[in-house]
Amino acid sequence: MRQAEDWLERARGKLASTRLGPRVDEFGRVESVADGVAFVSGLPHARLDELVRFDCGVSGFVQTLETDAVSVVLLDESERLEAGDIARGTGAVIQTPVGEALLGRIVDPLGRPLDGGETLDNAPRWPIERPAPEIIARDNVIHPVQTGILSIDALFPLGRGQRELIIGDRSTGKTAVAVDCIINQKASDIVSVYVAIGQKSSAVKRAIDAVREYGAFERSIFVVAAASAAPGLRWIAPYAGFTIGEYFRDRGGHALVVLDDLTKHAATHRELALLTRQPPGREAYPGDVFHIHARLLERATRLSEHRGAGSLTALPIAETDAGNLSAYIPTNLISITDGQIVLDSKLFREGQKPAVDIGKSVSRVGGKTQAPALRNAAESLRLDYAQFLELEIFTRFGGVTDERVKSRVERGKRLRELLTQPQYAPLDLPGEVALVLAVQNGLLDSVPVERIADFRAGISDWLREAAPEIEKALTEKGQLTTDERKSLLAILAQRAAQFSESASA
Repeated sequence: MRQAEDWLERARGKLASTRLGPRVDEFGRVESVADGVAFVSGLPHARLDELVRFDCGVSGFVQTLETDAVSVVLLDESERLEAGDIARGTGAVIQTPVGEALLGRIVDPLGRPLDGGETLDNAPRWPIERPAPEIIARDNVIHPVQTGILSIDALFPLGRGQRELIIGDRSTGKTAVAVDCIINQKASDIVSVYVAIGQKSSAVKRAIDAVREYGAFERSIFVVAAASAAPGLRWIAPYAGFTIGEYFRDRGGHALVVLDDLTKHAATHRELALLTRQPPGREAYPGDVFHIHARLLERATRLSEHRGAGSLTALPIAETDAGNLSAYIPTNLISITDGQIVLDSKLFREGQKPAVDIGKSVSRVGGKTQAPALRNAAESLRLDYAQFLELEIFTRFGGVTDERVKSRVERGKRLRELLTQPQYAPLDLPGEVALVLAVQNGLLDSVPVERIADFRAGISDWLREAAPEIEKALTEKGQLTTDERKSLLAILAQRAAQFSESASA
């Protein structure tokens, strides 16, 4: 069945690039070229997004159609292209290679290797623009994507097929959250696709090196259109990344696509729109800036059983200025996605990392995707933490005599310390369940705040040794019986006693 689908896709690709009937070659001439855009005359039958090739070896795609010329956004550096050069319409659209051959590779949006490896000439090629699955082909998002980050998995869980925005000011750990999520897929069946859009080469290298060292690099794909790349490559990068992920989704697999970041993609779209003389709108963005991201993110979904039950999960990243979530692009992306993880610069400076703002963050899929054991353990966690943050503000102004308030504040401090998690150290599900149960049942009340990090460190390995049956039940079924829960609390109490104030005295 899959072989037949592959053959059908290849046939469609050939039809898309082949004219039926007598072939008539169209030639155009470059009138002017600058800033990654060429204006070409003499292509009367050119279509939007059509691939255009120039005799000097440069290629591009049609962005706008005018009466006397078309604007072509270049996909290569324009130094070789000059006014007067010949342009040829191809009748085809931009395509990118897909398939297992990309696993463990670093490529540009056109599939050209950036890692020094072999070319992907034999891989099937799909158009970067593909229609989103129709509503009847979709199914409920009910299976979790474990990020390994306790503050997200416990408070704002993600599901396979969900679109969750990661948003915050510059240098607040947005990419770190996404990379940790990719690293945590080392123990899952999810293929990760990281798309770098306009990022510094050094930042992209750090992300790749982190996945190579801590994650499953052999099941990850990196699509890179760095800041130094041509504007056309930066524009098509997220669409190419989604097409690569859709290959696995449409075959019953699961893929995670990280888009880092769509703010720079929107800036590239604005740049190209102004260069091609499209009318500007709010904040100088063209009016279709909402549509380019909506049609992109709508492709993320979980397919129904009769379509293979595959899923494509999207983690777009966006940058804000001074925490302004009401700016044009953040507002657009928040309205398109199924929730947002908001990172706060103040929390980041205070050392709380990841700096998740629980008041502004939300997952509109929520607990429906959580493992039952974690959902039951974290049932009141978000409310308890929010109440602690409010109480802490009031207790700063003077002494608190109410013992109940004191105990709630002290427990909240320990919870905050648990949610502060080092980078490249994702937690598995058994470890997260154990930590949430320990803090919510007061087992950590006697543990000094400065020793909470020691309690958290190695919790998964300790659980495998101390209670292998419980660890296995959580890993395989994601839930606990009443007796297993009691047993887990008992051994957690023993571990907490080792770190308590009396034990350290």
